[in-house]
Amino acid sequence: MTTTHDIETAPELKELHLEERHDGPGAAAMVAAGVGIFVLGLLTLLSELSEPVHDFLGSMDLGRGVGPLAGKTTLAALTFFVVLATLGLVWRRKDPDIKRMFWIGLGLGVVGAILTFPPIFTAFG
Repeated sequence: MTTTHDIETAPELKELHLEERHDGPGAAAMVAAGVGIFVLGLLTLLSELSEPVHDFLGSMDLGRGVGPLAGKTTLAALTFFVVLATLGLVWRRKDPDIKRMFWIGLGLGVVGAILTFPPIFTAFG
């Protein structure tokens, strides 16, 4: 992990006298968002493929009338928060490669979003 120095790459920031901050928390948020979206897409696909998974996700409905969507979104949100907290703590004083973490988060998010489209997940069912 390398430290970036924004003041060196953007001299106009020097006048603002900003304190140097680590990129870890931002990188953790980007990766966690991608993981959360990926889990939502994966659960959508698994719900279509497996009746027990569909029933399990539907059991989280609690009489709200949304069926397995309640389980999918609940587990995806929980995954997001767990990954955010974990990576946030691990990277709070570190500077991971922010561009790489952006692309990882974006890639996971795109794959997860694609898995939520009906032509994709119904093709497996």
